[in-house]
Amino acid sequence: MTRVEVAIVGAGFAGLGMAMALKRLGRDFVVLERAASVGGTWRDNTYPGVACDVPSHLYGFADHPNPDWSGTYATGAEIRAYLERIVEAENLQPRLRLGTAMLTAQWNADAEVWHLDSPDGAVIADALVLACGRLTEPAIPDIPGLETFPGPMFHSARWDHSTELSGARIAVVGTGASAVQLVPQLAGTAEVTLFQRTPAWIVPRGGAAYTAAERRRFATHPDELVRLRTALYAEGEARFASRSGDAAASREARGVALAHLEAQVAQPALRAALTPDYAFGCKRVLLSDDFYPALASGTVTLEASALRAVEGSTLIAASGARHDVDVLVLATGFASTRQPYADLVVGEQTTLAQHWAKGMTSFASTVVTGFPSMFVLDGPNAALGHSSSVLMIEEQVAYVIRCLDRRDSIGALRVDPVAEAAYTDEIAVAAASTPWMTGGCRNWYVDERSGRLTLLWPGTVGAFHERLARADGSEFGSPDAPVRGARRGTA
Repeated sequence: MTRVEVAIVGAGFAGLGMAMALKRLGRDFVVLERAASVGGTWRDNTYPGVACDVPSHLYGFADHPNPDWSGTYATGAEIRAYLERIVEAENLQPRLRLGTAMLTAQWNADAEVWHLDSPDGAVIADALVLACGRLTEPAIPDIPGLETFPGPMFHSARWDHSTELSGARIAVVGTGASAVQLVPQLAGTAEVTLFQRTPAWIVPRGGAAYTAAERRRFATHPDELVRLRTALYAEGEARFASRSGDAAASREARGVALAHLEAQVAQPALRAALTPDYAFGCKRVLLSDDFYPALASGTVTLEASALRAVEGSTLIAASGARHDVDVLVLATGFASTRQPYADLVVGEQTTLAQHWAKGMTSFASTVVTGFPSMFVLDGPNAALGHSSSVLMIEEQVAYVIRCLDRRDSIGALRVDPVAEAAYTDEIAVAAASTPWMTGGCRNWYVDERSGRLTLLWPGTVGAFHERLARADGSEFGSPDAPVRGARRGTA
């Protein structure tokens, strides 16, 4: 059995960010990671073309600038290597338990501690930090006959690199962020059929590789990296207006997307099939300069309808069209609104899954009623549609540190149900008029069980910082308990 102050579950950006902060403060902790290495999303996703769509110098920790990013947008392998270097630089290896899944986590009311079961034995902790990620479990669609497909079939987040794809007839199901990156990579060597249920709004990606001279300058003049990160932060915050429904900003961004489509797709029928019929920003806005050209080149067949059924190696579209393929790739997203780990966590009265039966709720997007001294990073209403999620993680980590200071003074932290309900209402009011709720699309930000926005934060990063800064302890019923100084970790 291991006894620690804080148990962290997950070793992606959120878990490692939390670990760094705790280590610097001298707090005792352990990190459980079910995989054999760190990296989270960037460990699991290795499909062709995988890369970040947030500028690389904003997609990293403020305390760990990286002068060696290869270009404006980092590849998945680069980001994973960045996280591995952080583990080494911060000497986190002794605190990591790789290949160790959290089997259950249960609150012990008598001792006021969390009891975690794992394959390596029990962990007892005063506080629990769930940094499990929201894009960890692939969503497999319920399609009649899917199990009859005889060839290789895998999700984009579980890419089978042993499958020979050159010259194969490949079907890709889905046109989200992963598909937009991987389809152009496949189109050069294979015959691709792309099943599109709903077209996406796509804007130019742009960007370029950094030269060796630029990378040397970043390394020798760290003030330049600070200025660049500050500029990228401001650009990201400015994008919020177009994503959240500001009329003028949305109209301008929509015009950019339509011009991009028209410039790259000359055929009217294909262009019409790729034009969304819902509000800009309702779904995640994608960045690509090579997706439309791949479809326009004739090397990709666009099936502008959903996959309805599978009969052996024949895929039947909702349009009635039949496509014979050798390989089936499911780029169908993740179980985002129903977090898989929630069934494993037992609080004072219920499991976290039961508490979230009508959609995820929290206070400050981090703490949850009925689950004392527990913190969820990158969970309810902590995602962004306009900037870097790492910025949000840093804000949450700073809030957790303040809460742990409060716990030192008052003991176990129990969230007032009134505070959680008020925060949930606050989110609902802020989201009510946005495209995510009114834009005429289905998106992964909204929980279909309640119709509430449960994934996205309906504001800027700056607004999130200000909201968490206003948390005075009254969420735990003790606004006057002493708290040591807060530290902001964003740009």
